[in-house]
Amino acid sequence: MSAPNSTAATASPKSFLEVDDLSIAELGSVLELAHRVKAEPALLADALAGKQVAVIFEKHSTRTRVSLEVGINSMGGAPIILPASQTQLGRGEPVADTARVLERYVDAIIARVNSHEQLAEMASVARIPVMNALSDLAHPMQALADIQTLQEREAKSVAYVGDGNNVATSLMIASAMTGLDFRIASPPGFEVPEDALERAKSYASESGGSVAQMSDPFEAAAGVDAIYTDVWVSMGDEASLQLKRGALEAYRVSGELMSAASPSAIALHCLPAHRGEEIDAEVIDGPSSAVFDQAENRLHAQKALIAALLGGAK
Repeated sequence: MSAPNSTAATASPKSFLEVDDLSIAELGSVLELAHRVKAEPALLADALAGKQVAVIFEKHSTRTRVSLEVGINSMGGAPIILPASQTQLGRGEPVADTARVLERYVDAIIARVNSHEQLAEMASVARIPVMNALSDLAHPMQALADIQTLQEREAKSVAYVGDGNNVATSLMIASAMTGLDFRIASPPGFEVPEDALERAKSYASESGGSVAQMSDPFEAAAGVDAIYTDVWVSMGDEASLQLKRGALEAYRVSGELMSAASPSAIALHCLPAHRGEEIDAEVIDGPSSAVFDQAENRLHAQKALIAALLGGAK
């Protein structure tokens, strides 16, 4: 009898490094399950029974860490939280070696990393699913929660305003795949990557959505059902604060910008937020804010994803 995760040949596992590692149909199924499990928390109570999930953190986290730990536990699994600084990764062990070891102990790896290349390397050698909990290139778990929130509010259009970063990129692709009309307004030099923009446009043509990039935040916000923003400076990029602050000052989500959107438009932010910088307090703390529903949906969307990839979805 071969040992679990032995070296016997197996099919490549389904990993989730970017939103479009799922097909349009698979993404729709995960989101449908996310809505169901939010309404019926016990639905996936035994989806991960007997399964162990390694959760690696190179970056600080509140929402990601708590929602993953709670979510895996609530499905009967065991999350093993591994701050990278407390593992041999923090002392320079090759990522591939870590992945090859962990695959013999656990059923999946979830990692929040500085470099997307590390995730790609893990996924290329591991014979278990590898999931992206944030990288410099993408934040696909966040995008799942974002789309769940937009669907709950029956939003058909969303404008992202600000730096075309990892959050914006994943939101754009997820929006395009789910048939939303997506606009992004960024200053010159801060746009989403061109290859991601072209992928999103291709998905939009298939799903019936649309994707548009522009520089004027008021043009992007005109008549939309949701306005989304993120911090101007991501963790590890603090040296660019002054440069970005100057470029992005006109992209703050203010009451004035919200007034350009639909009268029932919601404001979204993936948190943590800097009030008075990328979003005004009157917006994030006001009646149009869906930010904390959005944060809650991290839990439900991630549960649906993990259950789907580990075979416990119902």
